[in-house]
Amino acid sequence: MTQLFYASTLFGAMTLAAAIDDGRFGPHEGRRILLVSNNAAIPEITPALDETPGFAALRPRFDEVRSWNDIVAPLHPSDWKARIIEAPMLGRLLRSHLSLGDGPDELILESIAVPPSRTIAGLVKDCPITVYSDGLMSYGPTRDPLPAEISGRITRLLHLDLVPGLSPLLLSEYGVPAETLPDGAFLDVVERGGVFGQDTTGLPAGQPMILGQYLSALDIVTPEEEAGLHADMLRGLVARGFDTVLFKPHPAGGRRHAQQLRETAGELGVRLAVVGETVPAEACFAALRPALVVGCFSTALITARRHFGLPVATVGGELVLERLTPYENSNRIPVTVTDALLPRLSADGSLREPPPVDLQALVRAVGYCMQSETHPGLREQAAAYLDAHGPGRYFKRQRLTALELGSATRLPDGRQPGALDRLRRRLSRALS
Repeated sequence: MTQLFYASTLFGAMTLAAAIDDGRFGPHEGRRILLVSNNAAIPEITPALDETPGFAALRPRFDEVRSWNDIVAPLHPSDWKARIIEAPMLGRLLRSHLSLGDGPDELILESIAVPPSRTIAGLVKDCPITVYSDGLMSYGPTRDPLPAEISGRITRLLHLDLVPGLSPLLLSEYGVPAETLPDGAFLDVVERGGVFGQDTTGLPAGQPMILGQYLSALDIVTPEEEAGLHADMLRGLVARGFDTVLFKPHPAGGRRHAQQLRETAGELGVRLAVVGETVPAEACFAALRPALVVGCFSTALITARRHFGLPVATVGGELVLERLTPYENSNRIPVTVTDALLPRLSADGSLREPPPVDLQALVRAVGYCMQSETHPGLREQAAAYLDAHGPGRYFKRQRLTALELGSATRLPDGRQPGALDRLRRRLSRALS
Protein backbone atom coordinates (compact mmCIF):
# COMPACT_ATOMS: atom_id res chain seq x y z
CA MET A 1 0.00 0.00 0.00
CA THR A 2 1.35 3.42 -0.97
CA GLN A 3 0.13 6.68 0.57
CA LEU A 4 1.14 9.99 -0.99
CA PHE A 5 1.02 12.97 1.41
CA TYR A 6 1.42 16.63 0.49
CA ALA A 7 2.34 19.53 2.82
CA SER A 8 3.59 23.09 2.38
CA THR A 9 3.88 24.30 6.01
CA LEU A 10 5.36 22.95 9.20
CA PHE A 11 1.98 23.37 10.90
CA GLY A 12 0.42 21.24 8.18
CA ALA A 13 3.15 18.61 8.58
CA MET A 14 2.54 18.57 12.34
CA THR A 15 -1.17 18.06 11.69
CA LEU A 16 -0.34 15.13 9.41
CA ALA A 17 1.98 13.69 12.05
CA ALA A 18 -0.79 13.92 14.66
CA ALA A 19 -3.22 12.14 12.32
CA ILE A 20 -0.69 9.39 11.59
CA ASP A 21 0.06 8.92 15.29
CA ASP A 22 -3.66 8.74 16.00
CA GLY A 23 -4.05 5.90 13.50
CA ARG A 24 -6.12 7.84 10.95
CA PHE A 25 -4.08 6.34 8.10
CA GLY A 26 -3.92 2.79 9.39
CA PRO A 27 -0.81 0.78 10.24
CA HIS A 28 2.45 1.63 8.50
CA GLU A 29 2.55 -1.38 6.22
CA GLY A 30 3.56 0.18 2.89
CA ARG A 31 5.29 3.27 1.51
CA ARG A 32 4.50 6.69 2.88
CA ILE A 33 5.79 9.44 0.61
CA LEU A 34 5.69 13.10 1.66
CA LEU A 35 5.66 15.61 -1.18
CA VAL A 36 6.68 19.04 0.16
CA SER A 37 6.20 22.38 -1.54
CA ASN A 38 7.65 25.81 -0.88
CA ASN A 39 4.93 28.28 -1.88
CA ALA A 40 6.70 31.47 -0.76
CA ALA A 41 6.73 34.33 -3.25
CA ILE A 42 10.46 33.75 -3.81
CA PRO A 43 11.04 30.12 -2.77
CA GLU A 44 14.70 30.30 -3.79
CA ILE A 45 15.49 32.47 -0.75
CA THR A 46 12.98 30.96 1.70
CA PRO A 47 13.73 27.70 3.58
CA ALA A 48 11.52 24.83 2.47
CA LEU A 49 9.48 22.79 4.93
CA ASP A 50 11.92 19.87 4.97
CA GLU A 51 14.86 22.25 5.51
CA THR A 52 13.54 23.67 8.78
CA PRO A 53 15.04 22.34 12.04
CA GLY A 54 11.63 21.34 13.41
CA PHE A 55 10.98 18.96 10.54
CA ALA A 56 13.62 16.48 11.71
CA ALA A 57 11.28 15.21 14.43
CA LEU A 58 8.51 14.58 11.88
CA ARG A 59 10.71 12.96 9.23
CA PRO A 60 10.65 9.35 10.62
CA ARG A 61 6.92 9.06 9.91
CA PHE A 62 7.62 9.02 6.18
CA ASP A 63 9.68 6.63 4.07
CA GLU A 64 10.53 9.26 1.48
CA VAL A 65 10.40 13.05 1.25
CA ARG A 66 10.30 14.57 -2.24
CA SER A 67 10.16 18.18 -3.44
CA TRP A 68 7.30 19.39 -5.65
CA ASN A 69 9.33 22.52 -6.39
CA ASP A 70 12.07 20.37 -7.91
CA ILE A 71 9.51 18.53 -10.03
CA VAL A 72 7.91 21.66 -11.54
CA ALA A 73 11.04 23.88 -11.61
CA PRO A 74 11.57 26.53 -12.84
CA LEU A 75 7.81 27.21 -12.58
CA HIS A 76 6.25 28.41 -9.32
CA PRO A 77 4.20 25.68 -7.58
CA SER A 78 1.35 28.02 -6.71
CA ASP A 79 0.94 29.13 -10.31
CA TRP A 80 1.59 26.09 -12.46
CA LYS A 81 -1.14 23.66 -13.43
CA ALA A 82 -1.28 21.12 -16.20
CA ARG A 83 -3.34 21.81 -19.28
CA ILE A 84 -6.14 19.31 -19.81
CA ILE A 85 -4.52 17.86 -22.90
CA GLU A 86 -1.24 17.37 -21.01
CA ALA A 87 -2.66 15.83 -17.82
CA PRO A 88 -2.59 12.13 -18.87
CA MET A 89 1.04 12.32 -20.04
CA LEU A 90 2.23 14.38 -17.06
CA GLY A 91 0.34 12.08 -14.68
CA ARG A 92 2.26 9.08 -16.06
CA LEU A 93 5.54 10.98 -15.76
CA LEU A 94 4.79 11.89 -12.14
CA ARG A 95 3.93 8.29 -11.25
CA SER A 96 7.16 7.15 -12.87
CA HIS A 97 9.22 9.86 -11.14
CA LEU A 98 7.86 8.86 -7.73
CA SER A 99 7.91 5.11 -8.54
CA LEU A 100 4.21 4.86 -7.76
CA GLY A 101 3.41 2.06 -10.18
CA ASP A 102 -0.36 1.69 -10.24
CA GLY A 103 -0.61 3.61 -6.95
CA PRO A 104 -0.95 5.47 -4.78
CA ASP A 105 -3.72 3.85 -2.78
CA GLU A 106 -4.53 7.14 -1.05
CA LEU A 107 -3.76 10.79 -1.73
CA ILE A 108 -3.64 13.20 1.24
CA LEU A 109 -3.80 16.91 0.39
CA GLU A 110 -4.26 20.36 1.92
CA SER A 111 -6.00 23.38 0.30
CA ILE A 112 -7.60 21.19 -2.35
CA ALA A 113 -9.22 24.08 -4.27
CA VAL A 114 -5.94 25.68 -5.39
CA PRO A 115 -2.55 24.61 -6.76
CA PRO A 116 -0.41 22.74 -5.93
CA SER A 117 -2.99 20.41 -4.31
CA ARG A 118 -5.53 20.78 -7.10
CA THR A 119 -2.80 20.22 -9.67
CA ILE A 120 -1.57 17.07 -7.93
CA ALA A 121 -5.12 15.73 -7.59
CA GLY A 122 -5.63 16.24 -11.32
CA LEU A 123 -2.48 14.30 -12.15
CA VAL A 124 -2.76 11.47 -9.62
CA LYS A 125 -6.10 9.90 -10.49
CA ASP A 126 -8.09 6.80 -9.61
CA CYS A 127 -7.48 6.84 -5.86
CA PRO A 128 -9.41 8.20 -2.86
CA ILE A 129 -8.44 11.62 -1.50
CA THR A 130 -8.24 12.71 2.13
CA VAL A 131 -8.17 16.47 2.66
CA TYR A 132 -6.68 17.80 5.86
CA SER A 133 -7.04 21.34 7.10
CA ASP A 134 -4.13 23.24 8.59
CA GLY A 135 -6.01 26.24 9.94
CA LEU A 136 -9.12 28.34 10.35
CA MET A 137 -9.96 28.21 6.65
CA SER A 138 -11.68 24.87 7.24
CA TYR A 139 -14.57 26.82 8.79
CA GLY A 140 -15.11 28.75 5.55
CA PRO A 141 -16.65 27.65 2.26
CA THR A 142 -14.65 25.97 -0.48
CA ARG A 143 -12.83 28.68 -2.38
CA ASP A 144 -13.50 27.46 -5.93
CA PRO A 145 -15.75 24.73 -7.41
CA LEU A 146 -14.03 21.40 -7.88
CA PRO A 147 -14.42 19.17 -10.94
CA ALA A 148 -16.42 16.04 -10.28
CA GLU A 149 -13.36 13.91 -10.99
CA ILE A 150 -11.75 15.39 -7.87
CA SER A 151 -14.73 16.12 -5.58
CA GLY A 152 -16.13 12.63 -6.11
CA ARG A 153 -12.94 11.07 -4.76
CA ILE A 154 -12.74 13.05 -1.50
CA THR A 155 -13.69 10.74 1.35
CA ARG A 156 -13.12 12.91 4.45
CA LEU A 157 -11.86 16.19 5.88
CA LEU A 158 -9.45 15.91 8.82
CA HIS A 159 -9.15 19.03 10.98
CA LEU A 160 -8.06 20.19 14.40
CA ASP A 161 -10.85 21.27 16.72
CA LEU A 162 -9.60 24.86 16.89
CA VAL A 163 -12.99 26.36 17.78
CA PRO A 164 -15.13 23.82 19.68
CA GLY A 165 -18.74 23.87 18.54
CA LEU A 166 -17.94 25.39 15.15
CA SER A 167 -18.53 23.06 12.20
CA PRO A 168 -16.43 23.27 9.01
CA LEU A 169 -18.08 24.52 5.84
CA LEU A 170 -15.16 23.39 3.71
CA LEU A 171 -16.26 20.69 1.23
CA SER A 172 -19.65 20.32 2.94
CA GLU A 173 -21.41 21.05 -0.37
CA TYR A 174 -19.98 17.75 -1.65
CA GLY A 175 -21.19 15.79 1.37
CA VAL A 176 -17.65 15.22 2.64
CA PRO A 177 -17.73 14.20 6.33
CA ALA A 178 -15.48 16.13 8.74
CA GLU A 179 -13.35 14.24 11.25
CA THR A 180 -11.84 16.01 14.25
CA LEU A 181 -8.29 15.19 15.31
CA PRO A 182 -7.80 14.88 19.09
CA ASP A 183 -6.00 17.69 20.87
CA GLY A 184 -3.72 15.23 22.65
CA ALA A 185 -2.26 13.82 19.43
CA PHE A 186 -1.33 17.29 18.19
CA LEU A 187 0.15 18.35 21.53
CA ASP A 188 2.20 15.17 21.69
CA VAL A 189 3.74 16.07 18.33
CA VAL A 190 4.59 19.58 19.50
CA GLU A 191 5.59 19.01 23.11
CA ARG A 192 6.91 15.46 23.27
CA GLY A 193 7.83 14.89 19.65
CA GLY A 194 10.88 17.12 19.81
CA VAL A 195 9.58 19.64 17.26
CA PHE A 196 10.92 22.65 19.13
CA GLY A 197 14.12 21.12 20.50
CA GLN A 198 16.89 23.69 20.76
CA ASP A 199 15.28 26.21 18.39
CA THR A 200 14.05 28.38 21.26
CA THR A 201 17.31 28.33 23.22
CA GLY A 202 18.35 31.81 24.28
CA LEU A 203 14.92 33.37 23.84
CA PRO A 204 13.30 34.97 26.90
CA ALA A 205 10.45 33.02 28.48
CA GLY A 206 7.29 34.51 29.91
CA GLN A 207 7.39 37.60 27.69
CA PRO A 208 4.67 38.73 25.23
CA MET A 209 4.88 37.65 21.59
CA ILE A 210 3.84 39.38 18.37
CA LEU A 211 2.88 37.09 15.49
CA GLY A 212 3.83 38.45 12.08
CA GLN A 213 1.92 37.59 8.91
CA TYR A 214 2.42 38.62 5.29
CA LEU A 215 -0.64 40.73 4.65
CA SER A 216 1.06 43.16 2.27
CA ALA A 217 2.44 40.31 0.17
CA LEU A 218 -1.17 39.16 -0.27
CA ASP A 219 -2.19 42.74 -1.23
CA ILE A 220 -4.56 42.96 1.73
CA VAL A 221 -2.86 46.07 3.14
CA THR A 222 0.10 48.18 2.03
CA PRO A 223 3.61 47.48 3.40
CA GLU A 224 3.39 50.73 5.38
CA GLU A 225 0.06 49.73 6.91
CA GLU A 226 1.39 46.30 7.86
CA ALA A 227 4.41 47.89 9.53
CA GLY A 228 1.96 50.19 11.31
CA LEU A 229 -0.04 47.22 12.61
CA HIS A 230 3.11 45.63 14.05
CA ALA A 231 4.06 48.96 15.62
CA ASP A 232 0.58 49.30 17.17
CA MET A 233 0.93 45.81 18.66
CA LEU A 234 4.30 46.74 20.14
CA ARG A 235 3.04 50.05 21.55
CA GLY A 236 0.08 48.30 23.14
CA LEU A 237 2.38 45.78 24.85
CA VAL A 238 4.73 48.54 26.05
CA ALA A 239 1.73 50.41 27.45
CA ARG A 240 0.93 47.26 29.44
CA GLY A 241 4.35 47.53 31.12
CA PHE A 242 6.46 45.06 29.15
CA ASP A 243 10.06 45.99 28.32
CA THR A 244 10.94 42.83 26.38
CA VAL A 245 8.87 41.54 23.46
CA LEU A 246 9.25 38.52 21.16
CA PHE A 247 8.54 38.87 17.46
CA LYS A 248 7.76 35.76 15.41
CA PRO A 249 8.00 36.62 11.69
CA HIS A 250 5.94 34.61 9.25
CA PRO A 251 8.15 32.23 7.23
CA ALA A 252 6.93 33.85 4.01
CA GLY A 253 7.13 37.41 5.34
CA GLY A 254 10.86 37.98 4.89
CA ARG A 255 13.15 39.96 7.18
CA ARG A 256 11.76 43.42 6.44
CA HIS A 257 9.09 43.23 9.15
CA ALA A 258 11.63 42.42 11.88
CA GLN A 259 13.93 45.23 10.74
CA GLN A 260 11.11 47.77 10.80
CA LEU A 261 9.89 46.62 14.22
CA ARG A 262 13.41 46.85 15.64
CA GLU A 263 13.41 50.55 14.76
CA THR A 264 10.10 51.06 16.60
CA ALA A 265 11.42 49.10 19.60
CA GLY A 266 14.50 51.36 19.67
CA GLU A 267 12.28 54.45 19.70
CA LEU A 268 10.24 53.01 22.58
CA GLY A 269 13.31 51.87 24.53
CA VAL A 270 12.34 48.20 24.71
CA ARG A 271 14.15 45.00 23.74
CA LEU A 272 12.86 43.09 20.72
CA ALA A 273 13.89 39.43 20.52
CA VAL A 274 13.29 38.00 17.04
CA VAL A 275 12.43 34.31 16.75
CA GLY A 276 14.01 32.41 13.84
CA GLU A 277 11.87 32.28 10.71
CA THR A 278 11.94 28.48 10.66
CA VAL A 279 10.85 28.06 14.30
CA PRO A 280 7.12 27.24 14.49
CA ALA A 281 5.03 29.50 16.68
CA GLU A 282 3.72 26.41 18.49
CA ALA A 283 7.27 25.61 19.59
CA CYS A 284 7.46 29.01 21.28
CA PHE A 285 4.06 28.50 22.91
CA ALA A 286 5.17 25.20 24.40
CA ALA A 287 8.70 26.15 25.45
CA LEU A 288 8.47 29.86 26.30
CA ARG A 289 4.89 30.25 27.55
CA PRO A 290 4.43 33.88 26.36
CA ALA A 291 2.62 36.22 28.76
CA LEU A 292 0.39 37.44 25.91
CA VAL A 293 0.24 36.49 22.22
CA VAL A 294 -0.80 39.29 19.85
CA GLY A 295 -1.53 39.11 16.14
CA CYS A 296 -4.00 40.06 13.45
CA PHE A 297 -5.88 36.92 12.41
CA SER A 298 -3.31 34.13 12.44
CA THR A 299 -4.50 30.59 13.12
CA ALA A 300 -1.68 30.50 15.68
CA LEU A 301 -3.69 32.91 17.87
CA ILE A 302 -6.45 30.35 18.21
CA THR A 303 -3.91 27.54 18.66
CA ALA A 304 -2.18 29.48 21.46
CA ARG A 305 -5.43 29.88 23.35
CA ARG A 306 -7.07 26.55 22.54
CA HIS A 307 -4.17 24.13 22.80
CA PHE A 308 -1.73 25.95 25.09
CA GLY A 309 -4.06 27.96 27.37
CA LEU A 310 -2.28 31.26 26.65
CA PRO A 311 -3.88 34.72 26.74
CA VAL A 312 -4.22 36.22 23.27
CA ALA A 313 -5.34 39.47 21.63
CA THR A 314 -5.89 40.86 18.14
CA VAL A 315 -5.00 44.13 16.43
CA GLY A 316 -6.19 45.32 13.03
CA GLY A 317 -9.17 43.06 12.45
CA GLU A 318 -11.49 45.87 11.38
CA LEU A 319 -8.95 47.21 8.87
CA VAL A 320 -8.43 43.79 7.29
CA LEU A 321 -12.17 43.10 7.11
CA GLU A 322 -12.59 46.36 5.25
CA ARG A 323 -9.70 45.74 2.85
CA LEU A 324 -10.31 42.10 1.91
CA THR A 325 -11.32 41.84 -1.71
CA PRO A 326 -13.20 40.24 -3.28
CA TYR A 327 -15.74 39.41 -0.62
CA GLU A 328 -15.14 35.73 -1.39
CA ASN A 329 -11.49 36.03 -0.26
CA SER A 330 -10.78 32.85 1.70
CA ASN A 331 -9.08 34.82 4.48
CA ARG A 332 -12.45 36.35 5.41
CA ILE A 333 -13.54 33.51 7.68
CA PRO A 334 -10.25 33.35 9.65
CA VAL A 335 -10.31 37.11 10.31
CA THR A 336 -14.03 36.97 11.15
CA VAL A 337 -13.50 34.18 13.68
CA THR A 338 -10.53 35.81 15.42
CA ASP A 339 -12.09 39.28 15.42
CA ALA A 340 -15.40 38.03 16.82
CA LEU A 341 -13.89 35.65 19.36
CA LEU A 342 -10.70 37.20 20.78
CA PRO A 343 -9.96 40.29 22.91
CA ARG A 344 -8.71 43.40 21.11
CA LEU A 345 -5.52 45.19 22.20
CA SER A 346 -5.64 49.00 22.11
CA ALA A 347 -2.71 51.41 21.83
CA ASP A 348 -3.13 52.36 25.50
CA GLY A 349 -2.58 48.73 26.50
CA SER A 350 -6.17 47.97 27.41
CA LEU A 351 -7.87 44.74 26.34
CA ARG A 352 -11.47 44.90 25.17
CA GLU A 353 -13.59 41.82 24.83
CA PRO A 354 -15.60 41.68 21.58
CA PRO A 355 -19.41 41.89 21.81
CA PRO A 356 -21.12 38.54 22.51
CA VAL A 357 -21.92 36.71 19.29
CA ASP A 358 -23.41 33.47 18.06
CA LEU A 359 -20.23 32.46 16.24
CA GLN A 360 -21.77 29.55 14.35
CA ALA A 361 -24.57 31.75 13.03
CA LEU A 362 -22.13 34.53 12.10
CA VAL A 363 -19.77 32.18 10.25
CA ARG A 364 -22.68 30.57 8.38
CA ALA A 365 -24.02 33.98 7.37
CA VAL A 366 -20.62 35.21 6.17
CA GLY A 367 -20.05 31.87 4.45
CA TYR A 368 -23.33 32.22 2.57
CA CYS A 369 -22.44 35.74 1.43
CA MET A 370 -19.06 34.46 0.25
CA GLN A 371 -20.41 31.52 -1.75
CA SER A 372 -24.18 31.94 -2.06
CA GLU A 373 -24.53 29.69 -5.11
CA THR A 374 -22.65 26.87 -3.40
CA HIS A 375 -24.64 27.10 -0.16
CA PRO A 376 -28.19 28.25 -1.06
CA GLY A 377 -29.52 26.39 1.96
CA LEU A 378 -27.86 28.93 4.26
CA ARG A 379 -29.80 31.89 2.88
CA GLU A 380 -32.54 31.84 5.52
CA GLN A 381 -29.96 31.55 8.33
CA ALA A 382 -28.02 34.48 6.88
CA ALA A 383 -31.19 36.58 6.59
CA ALA A 384 -32.15 35.75 10.17
CA TYR A 385 -28.69 36.74 11.45
CA LEU A 386 -28.77 40.05 9.59
CA ASP A 387 -32.30 40.75 10.85
CA ALA A 388 -31.12 40.26 14.41
CA HIS A 389 -27.72 41.94 14.27
CA GLY A 390 -27.47 44.09 11.16
CA PRO A 391 -24.45 44.12 8.82
CA GLY A 392 -21.90 45.47 11.31
CA ARG A 393 -18.25 45.10 10.32
CA TYR A 394 -18.56 41.61 8.83
CA PHE A 395 -20.80 42.32 5.83
CA LYS A 396 -20.41 44.72 2.91
CA ARG A 397 -23.57 46.58 1.95
CA GLN A 398 -22.73 46.22 -1.73
CA ARG A 399 -22.56 42.46 -1.28
CA LEU A 400 -25.84 42.38 0.62
CA THR A 401 -27.49 44.43 -2.09
CA ALA A 402 -26.24 42.06 -4.77
CA LEU A 403 -27.62 39.11 -2.80
CA GLU A 404 -30.79 41.04 -1.90
CA LEU A 405 -30.27 40.51 1.80
CA GLY A 406 -30.91 42.90 4.67
CA SER A 407 -33.44 45.63 5.34
CA ALA A 408 -32.43 47.65 2.28
CA THR A 409 -33.68 44.92 -0.02
CA ARG A 410 -36.98 44.09 1.68
CA LEU A 411 -40.23 44.08 -0.25
CA PRO A 412 -42.95 46.64 0.59
CA ASP A 413 -44.76 44.08 2.75
CA GLY A 414 -41.58 43.51 4.81
CA ARG A 415 -40.76 40.12 3.34
CA GLN A 416 -37.32 39.06 2.22
CA PRO A 417 -37.49 38.43 -1.55
CA GLY A 418 -37.85 34.81 -2.56
CA ALA A 419 -36.35 33.21 -5.65
CA LEU A 420 -39.22 34.38 -7.88
CA ASP A 421 -39.01 37.92 -6.47
CA ARG A 422 -35.27 38.01 -7.11
CA LEU A 423 -35.78 36.81 -10.69
CA ARG A 424 -38.39 39.51 -11.29
CA ARG A 425 -35.98 42.19 -10.00
CA ARG A 426 -33.15 40.98 -12.22
CA LEU A 427 -35.42 40.94 -15.26
CA SER A 428 -36.65 44.41 -14.41
CA ARG A 429 -33.10 45.72 -14.12
CA ALA A 430 -32.12 44.04 -17.38
CA LEU A 431 -35.08 45.51 -19.27
CA SER A 432 -34.40 49.00 -17.91
